Amino acid sequence: MAILETRDLAVAYGNTEIVKKLNLAIPEGKVTSIIGPNGCGKSTVLKTMARLMRPSKGSVLLDGKAIHTESTRDVARKLAILPQTPEAPNGLTVQELVTYGRFPYQKGMGRLKPEDRKVIDWAIAETGMDEFRDRPIEALSGGQRQRVWIAMALAQETELLLLDEPTTYLDLAHQLEILQLLTRLNREQNRTVAMVLHDLNLAARFSDYMVAVRAGEVICAGSPQEVLTSSTLKKVFEIDAEIVTDPRNGTPVCLTYDLVGRQLVLK
Repeated sequence: MAILETRDLAVAYGNTEIVKKLNLAIPEGKVTSIIGPNGCGKSTVLKTMARLMRPSKGSVLLDGKAIHTESTRDVARKLAILPQTPEAPNGLTVQELVTYGRFPYQKGMGRLKPEDRKVIDWAIAETGMDEFRDRPIEALSGGQRQRVWIAMALAQETELLLLDEPTTYLDLAHQLEILQLLTRLNREQNRTVAMVLHDLNLAARFSDYMVAVRAGEVICAGSPQEVLTSSTLKKVFEIDAEIVTDPRNGTPVCLTYDLVGRQLVLK
């Protein structure tokens, strides 16, 4: 099982430090959600952990080794990332995109081997995209596109799967579809999943572990019951929230909330 963690991580855009001395370990074999207000550094942390950005201080460790000193191919065999708004060239089909997931296992310009094709077929079937395998990506719905990108990540055969807002722009049904798929991949294949989510209730419902971030620092981390509390939401989002228990799932739910110390007056 691959282990991913940060040690005193700091990340900056120019002279502006977005993440400050952040220490975070992604629990193995669990589903983790990172929550926090806009601009707090959630996506920056995820990108840096995936080696898409370099830290200004500190380090990201993958199996105890500094990830930014490892080869791209070695990292890609252990970790896959789905960006917030991934784009594919026009005309690219579902099968062609999923094939890209086998890059870490190719040598030079080598052709796909029978075992590669077997993994590609499995990834397409696992995400329910078999009937669309020859369809262009741009002809798919938002939920279907997300499933294709997840299929490509599955084709990498990594133990770690990082996702930046995988439910963005999706309707309620497609949000559930994607999160249920990720949960199934975690439960059935023991894949470690870490994702950034804006919807607090979905994060609590589908996560084993939650991390609340504000101004690039971890404010609270633990189970959904430990993190989704009135106290934590006041510190992180500056809201006065009422938390109840979901009667279906037993997970905490943010039922209603107001701005702390302020009221919106409509005229």
